[in-house]
Amino acid sequence: MTDTPTRILTDDELDLVELALGGALPAASLAAALPGVPADVVLTDAENTPLARLTVRPGELPDVLEPLKPVPAAIGPQWDAAVRRPARAVRADLEESSADDGGNGLALLVTEVPTREEVSAAATLVSGAGAASGSARTVLLLVPVARRAPAPGTVGAPGLVRAALALAGSLTEQAGARVTTVAVPWSGLGGTRFDEVAAAYGAARVEPLAAHRSPATAERVAALPGVQDEAVRALYPPASAAEVTRAAASGSRRRGVVVFFTGLSGSGKSTVARALAAELEDDGLGTTLLDGDEVRHHLSKGLGFDRASRETNVERIGYVAALVAKHGGIAVAAPIAPFAAGRARVRTLAEEAGARFVLVHVSTPLAVCEARDRKGFYAKARAGEIAEFTGISSPYEEPTDADLVIDTTDVPVRKAVNQVRRHLTTLLG
Repeated sequence: MTDTPTRILTDDELDLVELALGGALPAASLAAALPGVPADVVLTDAENTPLARLTVRPGELPDVLEPLKPVPAAIGPQWDAAVRRPARAVRADLEESSADDGGNGLALLVTEVPTREEVSAAATLVSGAGAASGSARTVLLLVPVARRAPAPGTVGAPGLVRAALALAGSLTEQAGARVTTVAVPWSGLGGTRFDEVAAAYGAARVEPLAAHRSPATAERVAALPGVQDEAVRALYPPASAAEVTRAAASGSRRRGVVVFFTGLSGSGKSTVARALAAELEDDGLGTTLLDGDEVRHHLSKGLGFDRASRETNVERIGYVAALVAKHGGIAVAAPIAPFAAGRARVRTLAEEAGARFVLVHVSTPLAVCEARDRKGFYAKARAGEIAEFTGISSPYEEPTDADLVIDTTDVPVRKAVNQVRRHLTTLLG
């Protein structure tokens, strides 16, 4: 496999691969959605972890998608194993329960937070789902969720799943339904059709709840962002209204924060950083994630791995993070950052921008990181195939000024994120 070409997947492409690995998308459809992909390719995430091998075969032979490593998960309700299930498992459960209750494979599609009107419509749809008399109806709630961040001001994947779970509880209570809520990885990339994906999950009929939103309700929902401004204009003359609006805008702006993770490759810092950023964003706190590997592909493309290049890479991350925090945002960065001088420079950049700085040392021991070796880098470094690899042939200077120290050997991601969040609460108020 070492000679097989690789393809680093975007977040949207990762959604497609997860669908295909779960049995919701044929390998041929995946290949068609990845333009320029070689006939034999290893698909990796942004950290170069090999996730699957895609083989495009000629003629009438079917293309093959071979799983290599589990698709990386994060935290949040959309990642709960009870909700984010592969299509083949959901379909098998649905077929078994439908045989018992006479259901007709109804799936309700939840693409927006349901209004009262849509909750009522869902109850009516479920009640008429055609189940055998005296038995509970089996219904799917399909919630498309994307890895990429939602547009500002919109409800993201965590909020949408929470709302869907609440709807499921309501349908169980009101209509006596057996409801299965499923988070479906979905980017809409490559011309994939949701009805075909839904069928792979076992849905015979898909009913979009948004189609049951009346024009009047849709108009009221669309007007929500301007309700406060309208109220201010009604209460004040124009000059006064402008001052009240300006004060409200400035009052909502917080002092920015740079949360800077440092640690060896495989320490878990990127996983914790991603989960933290996702939670903060879900809480409505403008958050930018600057992952070390992704920055290497974009901001620092072309830099080497000698000491000077590494210091330059870390300083670039620090500069961008400081800009984000200067304007009231939260920047979460997760490079290795092996040298104390580079980390000190990032702290200075943040403080000069008027932002708070939090240094998190993910102190997972080298032996544990090497045992994980998700990317195979340690093995290559030990074999002399990678020069100046941190922890093996290049030093890692452990921080003496860390605000938090977390060893992920025995600390799960959820607990690590909570530790950082508790510290941030003291800063953000």
